[in-house]
Amino acid sequence: MKTRLYGSVAALILFAGSASAHHSFAMFESDKVITLVGEVREFQWTNPHSWVFLVVNDGQKAVEWSIETGSPNILRRTGWTRSSLKPGDKVSIVVHPAKAGGHESSLVQVTLANGTVLKTSEVLKTN
Repeated sequence: MKTRLYGSVAALILFAGSASAHHSFAMFESDKVITLVGEVREFQWTNPHSWVFLVVNDGQKAVEWSIETGSPNILRRTGWTRSSLKPGDKVSIVVHPAKAGGHESSLVQVTLANGTVLKTSEVLKTN
């Protein structure tokens, strides 16, 4: 009986650790923001996190950014839908860049061509 109890407790601890690590945005510079202007290549409305793939022309060549967002459930609560972003949409996106550099980032907010602003829950909490 004790073996089963200890095994269950160990499993819960391991699961809780991996669950909290999975949802960490520690790889992004939360105190730094940059603005990207480009064209949406793809918007993935997926769990556990949605993704925006944005093509940005840096003046010399097109660079694709991978931008991680919250889950569809979180985005839905802040006004997003699965069709909020479509391939070809011209947008301005504010992001937290990856600490390691590169073209990965965490979404803060999107401004559509018509001026509509889509925010993440993070922006709503801090402003």
